[in-house]
Amino acid sequence: MSQNNKLFGTDGIRGIANQYPVTSEMAMAIGRATAYLFCKKDNRGLLKNTKVVIGKDTRRSGYMLENALSAGFCSMGAKVYLVGPLPTPGIAFITRSMRADAGVIISASHNPYQYNGIKIFDRNGCKLPDSIEREIEQVMYSDELDKYRPTMEAIGTAKRIEDASGRYIVFVKDTFPQEQTLEGIRIVLDCANGAAYKVAPIIFEELGAEVFTIHNSPNGENINDQCGAVFPQSMCKAVHEHRAEMGISLDGDADRCILSDENGEVVDGDQIMAICALHMLSQGTLNKKTLVTTAMSNMGLTVAIKNAGGKVIHSQVGDRYIVETMRQENLNLGGEQSGHLVFLDHNTTGDGMMAALKILSIMKTTGKKLSELKQQMTQYPQVLENVIVKQKDSFEQFPKIINSIKKVEAALGEKGRVLVRYSGTEPLARVMVEGEDYLKIKEYALDIAQTIRAQLG
Repeated sequence: MSQNNKLFGTDGIRGIANQYPVTSEMAMAIGRATAYLFCKKDNRGLLKNTKVVIGKDTRRSGYMLENALSAGFCSMGAKVYLVGPLPTPGIAFITRSMRADAGVIISASHNPYQYNGIKIFDRNGCKLPDSIEREIEQVMYSDELDKYRPTMEAIGTAKRIEDASGRYIVFVKDTFPQEQTLEGIRIVLDCANGAAYKVAPIIFEELGAEVFTIHNSPNGENINDQCGAVFPQSMCKAVHEHRAEMGISLDGDADRCILSDENGEVVDGDQIMAICALHMLSQGTLNKKTLVTTAMSNMGLTVAIKNAGGKVIHSQVGDRYIVETMRQENLNLGGEQSGHLVFLDHNTTGDGMMAALKILSIMKTTGKKLSELKQQMTQYPQVLENVIVKQKDSFEQFPKIINSIKKVEAALGEKGRVLVRYSGTEPLARVMVEGEDYLKIKEYALDIAQTIRAQLG
């Protein structure tokens, strides 16, 4: 292993399965290093009683990585609990519920099936901060682990938990008000052939909804394949066909969702946040009257919250940074435009099913359709361009890129903004331009993207 390659990105470790760094060898090393850092030790310095929960989505490569991770943890004396396919928020919940020392989800979220990834939770069900991820990498590349080779009865064990899905279903259903049901509501549910394929239909059906489920037959290769939160078009079409009140489109690990209103029009994460935050403001339940989001969110979200007497603060891009900010500031609602919604009163990571239930509850409480509720926020035109890059060097090193950005910022003035950043999970530079005139900002975004492509492509 080369110590020059940083393993962890914005959301864990991710890449093409069976190629560095997402190999079985690396998974075993990650398991060993994580067990070492999260372990308990007896008075002789030997590892003991470390409990770890491991879940996965529906990718073919999940079997390979699951076994390798389990072997790594067991080789350090840990007790491993395998739960099989379960959404990322389900692993966060099970980790807390079982008082485990760590939880791991094997998933590449919204990426195609050939990708996979490893995300680690602490005992509180929170994704690891950068500092702990760096410690894991340091341990992996050192000879520290060679001191710990348990033998005989000190070697760890692995067992499967058969009822993890049932526990999570009950947990999510309990976040929906007891006095409400979903009877009389027709829902289209797109499971993205992913981790929620078993649990999501049951959650909504048991609450009384009439559910039309699509993309719910995973075969190891069709996860996120022209379906799910990144491709909501088929959900919108199905809403029309079934005359549904709402469409719910999850991503591969179901930690985010994109919705459709009854007209088959997309409702994105910013609009979902606006509906939830404004309702919580009206009920006095939004802590400090403050919502946490990122710079990627639409300016219209900030305007809507401020006009209602609330406040919006920004964290780094990535739901784990949102959660860190929420915990530091004692806030209870945060999210991203991509559909990650974190309700910290209930769970410690984004949960697509929980977000959908919150919107359904607001619809029930107010008697309004989703198309009416989303009008509480006026979206500014926004254009996003992705540029494939060979390396992620600082933009400051390239005067042409900086000048291109400054030129657009000057043209927009206070009536728009520019955000250029690297993806934390893919070899991409992301260019976002926002303003009043769509055609102009489209032109601006293409100009910046072309400059980046010429310098870094």
